[in-house]
Amino acid sequence: MSLAPDRIAAAFLVSCQAELEAAKPGNVHRFAGGHGMRADTFEAAALATAPWIARYDLGVGARILGATRASWESVGLNANLGIVLLCAPLAAAAERRDTTDGRNLREAVADVLARLDAQDAHDTFAAIALATPGGLGEAAEQDVRSPPTVGLVEAMRLAADRDLVARQYADGFREIFEIGLPALTVPDTAAQTPGTGPALAAYLAFASVFPDSHLQRKYGLEVAETVRRQMAGLADDLARTRDPDARLALALRLDAAFKRDGHNPGTSADLTVASLFAQNLAEAHRE
Repeated sequence: MSLAPDRIAAAFLVSCQAELEAAKPGNVHRFAGGHGMRADTFEAAALATAPWIARYDLGVGARILGATRASWESVGLNANLGIVLLCAPLAAAAERRDTTDGRNLREAVADVLARLDAQDAHDTFAAIALATPGGLGEAAEQDVRSPPTVGLVEAMRLAADRDLVARQYADGFREIFEIGLPALTVPDTAAQTPGTGPALAAYLAFASVFPDSHLQRKYGLEVAETVRRQMAGLADDLARTRDPDARLALALRLDAAFKRDGHNPGTSADLTVASLFAQNLAEAHRE
């Protein structure tokens, strides 16, 4: 069974909202803004983006470019490029008639990635250049400011060692399906509390294992690794804490510290939205 565009758009919006409901340290959420942005910035960007993510008549690259333009026109800044890059292939996979659950969704994503063509690469490069993500420097090969000369997956593979979003294209969204989705589905009644539920668990699953790509681009590996260790410490503290108010206070304390230093683990948030989107798409197929 394939999903209709309105179902895909709805799943995307629900995923974006769920991510904003989590008290993600260093990132914007409903408990606190940061970095000159508020939660409604991302809500507006999601609303502008959703119709493009669900455009079944367009290729992945055209969806990414259209969504990036729409987001930029809506909020005047790069609010969700990483989310768009990750969610467009997932949406295209969900449209396949043989996609019926999470396992088949992963297989469909691999097929979508294998079929990306030169136009997908050209459109995606244009979207990244338009969004100018923080810390974007010049690449020795396949710089996004120049027309690509290789396919999109090959271009992403060149950046996979330094960018976890690019790595998803190179390895078939492995981290989404093997880290993000399990984090969302682990039963933990203490986690089902405002601000510290499954979305935060997924965020910490990424942020405590990988030095955040966005931080690494802007501040270098040492800062990104320090933040990673702090995220791992928070994950351990939350695992030992049952009181809902205490759990939220722990997350918000680290959140305030990161924001004082200007540290925004944005890639971990992007991966969280994509994991939520994959989960919601798989659940929609089962309905």
